[in-house]
Amino acid sequence: MAAVTFRVISIGTLAANPHWGERGAVRPPHATTTLIVADKMKILVDPSLPAQALVPRLVERAGIGPDQITHVFLTCLNPIHRRGILAFEHAQWLVCEREREAIGVQLVNSIKEAHDANDEDLVKTIGQEIAVVQRTVAAPDKLAVGVDLFPLPGVTPGLAGLLLPGVGATTLVAGDAVPTVEHLSAGQVMSPCYDLEAARESFSEAIEIADWLVCGRDNLIPNQSRRF
Repeated sequence: MAAVTFRVISIGTLAANPHWGERGAVRPPHATTTLIVADKMKILVDPSLPAQALVPRLVERAGIGPDQITHVFLTCLNPIHRRGILAFEHAQWLVCEREREAIGVQLVNSIKEAHDANDEDLVKTIGQEIAVVQRTVAAPDKLAVGVDLFPLPGVTPGLAGLLLPGVGATTLVAGDAVPTVEHLSAGQVMSPCYDLEAARESFSEAIEIADWLVCGRDNLIPNQSRRF
């Protein structure tokens, strides 16, 4: 069995990083996109950039086109994390079941309110969001040998990362559960979040298990709380 490999395709960023003294949005936010290769599977995590930017970046960083991606994994269903997902129509779209159910209920309630308000534009927008959620399927506990689902709820109801327990070191693609190196150093979770206490618990679990972290809005970084 071939070893699992991974590569950051695009480094994400926050609209405003509080650890840089930024209080208002100063840049367009986007999530970190990662490619994981496991046997015949090519899993793209959080295709956040628009397709016209992401597809060339995928070629530049990995030498492959969108038709070679077999699976898309979404750490959460925040629209920022999936701007470019339609470039991978032929791939299977995966998300944690808890996230899928929770966001699905929220969207159904929202579209009912939009109908009641006779807001056709909002109905159309929410309908598009519902279509994306319906296109996803619940991710299994093990996506492949050496690629495990790792629930990290809190920032969103069912946020989940992917755990790559490689030889000698464990890497966690953490999504927004660990957004940046500054958040890691300060021991702080992303704000705002759905459930603060759950987010703190997930943050603690992430830094307890991982030697390396792919942050949700930053690069691959070593877990400074662990000794190598």
